[in-house]
Amino acid sequence: MRILMGYIAGLLFGLGLAVSGMTDPARVLGFLDLFGAWDPTLMFVLGGAVITNFIGYRLAMRRPNPLFASAFQVPTRRDLDGRLIGGSALFGIGWGLSGYCPGPAFASVVGITAPLAAMLAAMVAGWFLARALPSRS
Repeated sequence: MRILMGYIAGLLFGLGLAVSGMTDPARVLGFLDLFGAWDPTLMFVLGGAVITNFIGYRLAMRRPNPLFASAFQVPTRRDLDGRLIGGSALFGIGWGLSGYCPGPAFASVVGITAPLAAMLAAMVAGWFLARALPSRS
């Protein structure tokens, strides 16, 4: 049941990205173009997501446990390290250059283009590189 719920959540996320137009990298790049043809669509999508998550987490955490699991899996680490900061910087640079972040990239894989394939290849290479780098935890 847990795998099915994860699949349904991913499907809803991808559908939301497609309906909101966030699978179009031109929208993201338009949002980042502050002094050109600025497109505020991403700001409204992010605002809606923040409000929805704020309310959803408040309601979910009132429960003793999730519907299809024995306990909530809440992150406990609060420290900042070089891996987190470096990964965040690489994520932002890649998002700004390509217009894709992982969610919209996977949602767009049906209509794959050369820039999307390059972004996905770089993302997979980054996963392997992150696993190869030593961790201080």
